[in-house]
Amino acid sequence: MLCSISGEAPQHPVASSKSGNVYEKRLIEAYIAENHKDPVTGEDLELSDLLDLKSSRIVTPRPPSLTSIPSLLSTFQNEWDALALETFTIRQQLHQTRQELATALYQHDAAVRVIARLTKERDEARDALSKVTISAGGGDAMQIDSQGLPEELVAKVDATQEKLSKSRRKRPIPKDWATSETIEKFGVSSASEPLYPGSSSLAVDEAGQQVIVGGSDGVVGIYSIPENKVEQSFKAGSAITDAVWYGSQPVVSTSSGAVKVFGKDEVTFTSHAGSANGLALHPSGDILASVGVDKSFVFYDLTRGTAVTQVYTDSGLTTAAFHPDGHLFAAGGTDGQIKLFHVRTGEHAANFELGGPVQDIAFSENGIWFAAVAKDSNSVVIFDLRKEGKDAEAKVLEIGGQVDSIRWDYTGQFLAASGPRGLTISHYTKSSKSWSDVISTAVPSTAVEWGPEAKSLITVNLDGVITVLA
Repeated sequence: MLCSISGEAPQHPVASSKSGNVYEKRLIEAYIAENHKDPVTGEDLELSDLLDLKSSRIVTPRPPSLTSIPSLLSTFQNEWDALALETFTIRQQLHQTRQELATALYQHDAAVRVIARLTKERDEARDALSKVTISAGGGDAMQIDSQGLPEELVAKVDATQEKLSKSRRKRPIPKDWATSETIEKFGVSSASEPLYPGSSSLAVDEAGQQVIVGGSDGVVGIYSIPENKVEQSFKAGSAITDAVWYGSQPVVSTSSGAVKVFGKDEVTFTSHAGSANGLALHPSGDILASVGVDKSFVFYDLTRGTAVTQVYTDSGLTTAAFHPDGHLFAAGGTDGQIKLFHVRTGEHAANFELGGPVQDIAFSENGIWFAAVAKDSNSVVIFDLRKEGKDAEAKVLEIGGQVDSIRWDYTGQFLAASGPRGLTISHYTKSSKSWSDVISTAVPSTAVEWGPEAKSLITVNLDGVITVLA
């Protein structure tokens, strides 16, 4: 009968009631106190599970080799040598373990550094995606999705141009159109409560009854001018940057790059990598354009709900407008240039230098002028499409305060310019070829639109207050 731990005959034998193994009592009690398990089977074992075994005490005879002092000294020497050898082995193993631990820590630190570097490179690549510079001769990079409009849309652009350009020069001023005397009497007709803080754009429907407005919270509202209240609201998900009407459906662009068409046929376009800064609707009413910080403009076929072409330029784009005839598209850039493109092909047509990041663009209905204003500028520059370079600047209007938004009326006589300090309306007299200020009001606004027959103006400010001047 031998102890299962020491392998020697136990002085005080006990047996496990679970496994039946025999142990030296002092050894198994010490083991249970520390581990509470059977050392052989690994099962849970407590002191109460041990059974004392009755046996006669065994006196182990002394080995013959330990009956003399020289034999004892030799035994002690052997034990010491074994202990020294074991100590050396343990030191060697400890040194090896330290080296393995140091290597593991170094590898872990290197892995963390690689992960951090890759994460940084990923973030930089995402950020650079919207800032990448594409040169004018950029080879394949310039050809991405810039194949021009499909044939059916080209036909629509041509038909629209032919129809509108023929009647433009002979078109008389409508009989009931507002005169400068009417506009001089403009005052605040109505003003809403603060609706959507951070509002920087608005769009008025053709009837002049409803306004699309949205703020930095990503909520779009349809405001009724006659009822002086919000009739509908939609969630766009991020700050609203611009808005237009597609028939009776509101269309907005957002800071996340999405362009959303709300209503019965709700569609979301996500062609831009980065903020979509501006929208413009083609005179045909079925082609939408958007410009973005990713240096591209996109044309959409609204009847089919698809993006049809995307053209990249050499700078971030801030605002957009179609020529009244629909054959040219203008995009203002952060580089201070206004870039004109042929709508049918997407090819570059001309450049006009403004001198600062373009804040807003508006075409005159006369078909040969467009107005532009630079960010934080106090002046509006009138460009002549028939000329180039510095000669293209037909007129510079000093407004006397910062201008954020500009709009021509339908007849091309009146140009409204609004900003944080108020609103100014300038009048062009064709007979004398002169400009004059009709009225200036201290109504701060970030965006302005003309109402029906130019007999009213609708503005919105950063607090989301919609004001009607009439």
